[in-house]
Amino acid sequence: MSDSWKIAAFYHFTELPDRDEWAERLVDHGLEVGLRGTLIVAPEGVNSTCAGSHEAIDSTIALLKSDPRFEGMDVKYSYADFCPFPKFKVKKKPEIVTFRQENADPRDVVGTYLEPDEWNDLIQDPDVITIDTRNDYEVEVGRFKGATNPDTEDFVSFAKFVDEQLKGKEDQKIAMYCTGGIRCERSTAYLKKKGFKNVYHLKGGILRYLEMMPKDKSLWEGDCFVFDYRVAVDHDLKPAMWKIDPATGDPAPMNEEEKDRIAERRRSGAIFKKPYTV
Repeated sequence: MSDSWKIAAFYHFTELPDRDEWAERLVDHGLEVGLRGTLIVAPEGVNSTCAGSHEAIDSTIALLKSDPRFEGMDVKYSYADFCPFPKFKVKKKPEIVTFRQENADPRDVVGTYLEPDEWNDLIQDPDVITIDTRNDYEVEVGRFKGATNPDTEDFVSFAKFVDEQLKGKEDQKIAMYCTGGIRCERSTAYLKKKGFKNVYHLKGGILRYLEMMPKDKSLWEGDCFVFDYRVAVDHDLKPAMWKIDPATGDPAPMNEEEKDRIAERRRSGAIFKKPYTV
């Protein structure tokens, strides 16, 4: 099957007082080019995972980067032979990733960015605390070797984990990661404001790591959960053997007998109709 759908994951923190105008522009553009997925726009920037034809995605990124405020935006690409999103949405929100904590703005202060090779070196140090900033169901699908699972149901709860579980560890080296980088940017900003001195995070998140790190040097174990109907991607950033359990709504391993049937439902678009996996 051809990888006819191009998927772009991106975010960028920047002053965006003209959020409403950008939202209208993105709605018009997305409808014109047939974009799918969600774009979140806020006074602090933009955050999205979206899919479309190669031309649709390229034109969307070009539109955003035509504004100098988005020139430095990092974009992670992957591909699939089916559309991973049922609809196209543009949402106006107060934050591009919901955290609801003051003093957690990466534009003010943020942890030290690490490239994949630097990340490998750091997290193999036994004195480093490696923390997965994602939700518990994401961690179950895959994580970095030895990483702490904060057992959170949502990102808002991560602040409570920091305040309760990391208190007294302000001088230790702490390494944090997430899917694409946005949650660990926010969380490292929060830790720095709380007085933590040695805070690091994986630049570009898991998606960039899987793109750049050879498998034989990888410290990643399992697959990476994504918030669309691929459910998870493997080390090659291809849809992995995961499904959504229709009873719980959580990710669940896919067996070989289901593989072809679910693949056909995805390609036909039937995956967007409940039950998801039959």
